[in-house]
Amino acid sequence: MTFPDASRAYPVTLPDGSQHPGTVFLSQVIDHPGWEVGAYTYASDFDPPADWASRLAPYLFGGPERLRIGRYCQIAHGVRFITSGANHAMDGLTTFPFPIFDPAQIGSYQPDTRDTVVGHDVWLGYGAMVCPGARIGNGVIVGAGAVVRGTVPDYAIVAGNPGQVVRMRFAPDTIRHLLDLAWWDWPADTVAHAVPALLGGDIDALQRRAP
Repeated sequence: MTFPDASRAYPVTLPDGSQHPGTVFLSQVIDHPGWEVGAYTYASDFDPPADWASRLAPYLFGGPERLRIGRYCQIAHGVRFITSGANHAMDGLTTFPFPIFDPAQIGSYQPDTRDTVVGHDVWLGYGAMVCPGARIGNGVIVGAGAVVRGTVPDYAIVAGNPGQVVRMRFAPDTIRHLLDLAWWDWPADTVAHAVPALLGGDIDALQRRAP
């Protein structure tokens, strides 16, 4: 098996030898001050955009908030990150954002500055929406169309609107073991040798591969 090359923008090679333009490693195609994205995290889109950052996080205008995504994440078509820059002030008598129409005030108007954080090895399913300030743990699966807010624990499966934890993927002891191993931080060649254990669900074999 060929291990993916993290330096490639288009990591999927089709049977005819051509690159698949609809799947990209985000670290290779996004240069945006509000984004922090780890190696091997990919996004897929049936209508590949010229600007992946704006497609995925259309409200990340360059304010103080950040969108932080870990390594080895999988982002399906239609996923959107609605970051804090989308929020309006709600402590007055109206939510109408008058300051954004005044060039002298627009830069100072951002009532919500929370970061949105996605852990490592997270699968965001088709059409999922991640709301401002969400904290999604490692190993989480977010179901298609789910609307995620708040904090999602490591290795949870979330579905629905509002997103709810349907079940945990593993027993608590296994989750703790996986978090201790933190395989996503291993060198690429070590992960490559551990792929059979990762795909086969063999945590003992994964432990033996730990650097």
